[in-house]
Amino acid sequence: MMTARRSVAAAAGWSGMSNIVLRLGGVVVGVILARILTPEEFGIYAVALAAQAVLLTLVDLGLSAEIVRSEDPEPKIPTIATLGLVLGAAITTCAIVWATQIAELLGSADAAPAIAVLAVTVVLGGAGVVPYALLMRRFQQRELFVISAVDFVVSTAVTLVLIGLGWGVVSLAVGRVSAQAVSLVLQFVAAKVRPRFGLDLTLLRPIVAFGVPVALANLVAWLLLGADKVVLSTVVGVTALGFYTLAFNVSNWPMSALSQMVRSISLPLFSGASKEHADDMLARVTGIAWAGAFPAGVVLAVLSEQVIGVVYGEKWLPAAPALAALGAFGAIRVLFDVATGFLYSRGRSGLVFWIQCAWAIALISALIPATHFFGIVGAGLSQIGVAVLVVLPAFAVVLRMARVRVGAVLREMAWPTAAALATGGVAAGVGLLVDGPLIELLSAGASAVLVYLALMWRWGKRRLRGLRTSQTQPASERDAVPELGRVG
Repeated sequence: MMTARRSVAAAAGWSGMSNIVLRLGGVVVGVILARILTPEEFGIYAVALAAQAVLLTLVDLGLSAEIVRSEDPEPKIPTIATLGLVLGAAITTCAIVWATQIAELLGSADAAPAIAVLAVTVVLGGAGVVPYALLMRRFQQRELFVISAVDFVVSTAVTLVLIGLGWGVVSLAVGRVSAQAVSLVLQFVAAKVRPRFGLDLTLLRPIVAFGVPVALANLVAWLLLGADKVVLSTVVGVTALGFYTLAFNVSNWPMSALSQMVRSISLPLFSGASKEHADDMLARVTGIAWAGAFPAGVVLAVLSEQVIGVVYGEKWLPAAPALAALGAFGAIRVLFDVATGFLYSRGRSGLVFWIQCAWAIALISALIPATHFFGIVGAGLSQIGVAVLVVLPAFAVVLRMARVRVGAVLREMAWPTAAALATGGVAAGVGLLVDGPLIELLSAGASAVLVYLALMWRWGKRRLRGLRTSQTQPASERDAVPELGRVG
């Protein structure tokens, strides 16, 4: 069991390092691109990415999750590989043929060339379902880190070269396709598998029965992440969408890294947990994730104008009010990732789908009038309002249906919440005492970090003590499953 603990801890460590390093690199490249491209070009590429996201959702069909959660995935691999490749090829072909119509539907005809190029990533994603899922199942986060690093280097190099040659927005799409092609090869090498295809009709039905709700939930999830961009592009235009996209990306700086780490370990971790320990593990994982996400969201909201002005330049300052609204939303999304991983591990993919449906209906209903009257700020306020008033209560109800002690989860979140709010107050106060965007950002940011660490020291120390205690207990007294919640 100690080996299992170490596997999870190592996976979490590699996943965390991977996301921190790559996100920092992504931020640097994003800053360079923001200073080269116009807000309108950012908006056009955001439309193309929205189209790609929904296409990738359709091709997965929950196939990777099926491999990760199965007790014995080996007999299913040929059937899953065939489904992934066939679906990917079909969707890619349709997207290329109808790229112009898709672009016009999403509110920007200029995005058609980028959509056609990005469609190639769909067939590549379908072909890579099996090796990627096996790497996730085995907690091979070190290998995934190397693959992601190569992906980042290839994508960045190709994109910057093509931008220099005057390819514009399409260069971003070509860079993404080139990187994914290289990553696909590396995934097969790292997973030590060869492409194997077949179709077992006796396995097809249960695979599809689990996968369809997952795919539908992911499709609705795209509506949640893409609806604001579609509404903005049609209501206020792609230039405003460019400002909003930048704000949304900045709000995801810390949260994307944390969310990716949570996703990479939560499904296999919760899948291996016994029912009597699962809700305790959920509470601890949620507390740790929230302790990392919420203070980052609060500080980004408080220092939104300084972050945008210093990092991206004054031409992007219209994005600052949207960032102030989106900062907290990015943190709350981490909670949804944890809860979703837990419910998938218990085979409750249908419940996640219905939550996503309620979320999408509420968000679209709020987005259209809010965007019409308040522009990109209204879109940001719609995101946070629906998340707090609709989605959080829905997840709480569903978790109670799964016999989770929601009160234990809330108790784990209480002190990080209070510490983060106090930290935000300190950052705002320090910002008022100094002049100049750079000085404000550095002084307020440093003060926030120091205050938060001071407030969270004992909280974190207790959890480290719990880890040491569990490691010194006799094997018979340890939990039957690894406990990520005791780390950090």
